[in-house]
Amino acid sequence: MAYVFTVLSLLLSVLPLDTLAFVAILPALLCISLAFWKSAPSERKWPKRLFIVTYICALGVLGKTFLIEETVEKDAAFEQQKVEAKQEARQELEDLEKELE
Repeated sequence: MAYVFTVLSLLLSVLPLDTLAFVAILPALLCISLAFWKSAPSERKWPKRLFIVTYICALGVLGKTFLIEETVEKDAAFEQQKVEAKQEARQELEDLEKELE
C-alpha cells in the first residue's frame, strides 16, 4: 500500500494540480509510518526510502503552491483583435439595417 501511495503522490506532485497531490501524500506517509513501526530494525531500509521520496514530493508541492506566482498577463494583440471584431460586427449590423430600409 505504501508503494502505491508513494508512486501516486510522485505522479500527482509532478502534475500541475496544486495541492491535490496531498490526497495521495498523506495516506502514503501514514502507510509508510505504519510499515516503519511494524517492521524489524533490519527491514526498515525501504520505508525510509519511501518516506524520503514522499517527503520530497510534499516539499515540492508546498514550494509550487507558495513560491511560484501564477499570473496571467493581458494579451494586447488579442484585446485589439477583440475590439476590432466588435467594431466590424457593429458596422456589418448597421449596413444590414441600411439595406433593409
